[in-house]
Amino acid sequence: MADEEAGRRRARGELEAEVMTTLWAAHEPLTPADVQAALGGDLAYNTVQTILIRLLEKGQVRRGPAGRGRGHAYWPAQDAASAAAGRMRAALDGRPDRRAVLQQFAAGLAADDVDVLRALLEERES
Repeated sequence: MADEEAGRRRARGELEAEVMTTLWAAHEPLTPADVQAALGGDLAYNTVQTILIRLLEKGQVRRGPAGRGRGHAYWPAQDAASAAAGRMRAALDGRPDRRAVLQQFAAGLAADDVDVLRALLEERES
């Protein structure tokens, strides 16, 4: 099983998502070495550093001096909920039938989520 996992290629964006999840969970800036350790160390340091630089270029993380020499520490540019909401809005952008997308989204919600969404929409209306 470990061999299967080691040989498995991650889906597009999966590694970036894992790095972001690690940064959100940390609640403090992390160095590439910190992120590498948190992810289990199976990734090369350079791979982690490359992912962090890509996330920086996309505006998803911020970077500053690590305070431990010449390296950098990284932290999320926004919290996890704001990032997820942004992805949801992006899924609607440019769609010719936004109503159909929203309808499909709503149809897949659990009853508890429907109640929360309904309450939030009512708050917005008032």
